[in-house]
Amino acid sequence: MPVVIGGKPESSFADPIGLLGDCHRRIEAFLSVLGQVAAEAQGGPMSDSQSTAWKAALRYFREAAPKHTADEEESLFPRLREIDRPEARALLTRVDTLEAEHVCAGRAHDEVDRLGRLWLDDGSLPSEQAARLCTVLGQLSELYRRHIAIEDGEVFPLAATMLSALDRKAIGGEMAARRGLKPTL
Repeated sequence: MPVVIGGKPESSFADPIGLLGDCHRRIEAFLSVLGQVAAEAQGGPMSDSQSTAWKAALRYFREAAPKHTADEEESLFPRLREIDRPEARALLTRVDTLEAEHVCAGRAHDEVDRLGRLWLDDGSLPSEQAARLCTVLGQLSELYRRHIAIEDGEVFPLAATMLSALDRKAIGGEMAARRGLKPTL
């Protein structure tokens, strides 16, 4: 993502909860790109700038987004399940729902990727496939709107206050490792 003058700086692996929120902003931005290009081109030929943006967004959801899901499901959520406090226990049913939504989003992204690559390869999509692509992108947008609101508004604030510094450091280290990086803690 480009640097925005005056924008909030990206979080680091030392602040894994903040980094998860930053990932949400990228998900929203790349999903917006997909929706905008699909609506503008409507399955017809893409301009060079549309094609470039489309390829970048597809690549993000194919390569980076699964790491974000793993960050939550393998690092964050298990640690939240270990917290023996009423506030954490009350949130666990929401966490179960979020994991189920990850599966639904993954299936939808697979379909978007398949149709999106077909569009790139063929230069256009038949009207039925273009309509299906727009439908799936609309469903994904709605799923993410609700999903991200719960994570940003409920899960991440609870995690930020209830996880120990050691847990946060471990989560950041695991997130960095998923990306083949050394954490800068």
